[in-house]
Amino acid sequence: MRILIAEDDFTSRTLLQHFLSPYGECDVTVNGMEAVEAFMLAVDEGQPYDLICLDVMMPELDGIKALKAIRDKERDSGVASHDEVKVVMTTALDSPKDVIEAYYRGGCTDYLTKPIDTQKLLNLLKGYGLLGK
Repeated sequence: MRILIAEDDFTSRTLLQHFLSPYGECDVTVNGMEAVEAFMLAVDEGQPYDLICLDVMMPELDGIKALKAIRDKERDSGVASHDEVKVVMTTALDSPKDVIEAYYRGGCTDYLTKPIDTQKLLNLLKGYGLLGK
């Protein structure tokens, strides 16, 4: 499984990378622009990510705008909706407005609030059928 972690907070980034690395190859970015660039490069190289953990509040480009750019690239590349990369928004924001924006404006697959419950994340990976990829 190919994983992209987009997180500006060092501790959160390190914990996610430590937790996810046994399940696949992890690339790490520290802002939304880097996340979009990494995603585009992976698609262009024919090695797209299976999972993106995307923080909502990041410098340069927030997670919602980054997710929109990612979904636009998939649409422009002819990726069917059932083949889209699984995107889990990771954030301290848990208001209904923020959650709705992530799902409906951004197109995320799931939404987890920090601190990340690793068992919930593991259950999501199982549900997506990503373990063993």
